[in-house]
Amino acid sequence: MSNLIDITEFSKVDLRVGYVKHAEKVPHSKNLIKLIVDLGTEERQIIAGLARWYSPEELKGKYVIVVANLKPKRFMGLESQGMILATCSEKGERPILLTVAEPAKPGSKVC
Repeated sequence: MSNLIDITEFSKVDLRVGYVKHAEKVPHSKNLIKLIVDLGTEERQIIAGLARWYSPEELKGKYVIVVANLKPKRFMGLESQGMILATCSEKGERPILLTVAEPAKPGSKVC
């Protein structure tokens, strides 16, 4: 495998438990959902490309894994302040949202 990274590089990624407080489809988009995610000490707006597979109602109340130290990026005029982790889907397959098995304190570090 040629794309191996060492532990120092991996430790730069800040993975946190987030609680999805609110979710809504982004108008005029088939793929995007706007999420408000509680990270314990703050709430973040995250734009996720999950709308083809998940309804906002399915996402609300989930404890998800968030990449918390990703540089903000704009999608359709909305700023995304992180990334929700899910499996990569093959053509047309539903990605699987990565969640925690038990409710965890929002903001808990994934280690």
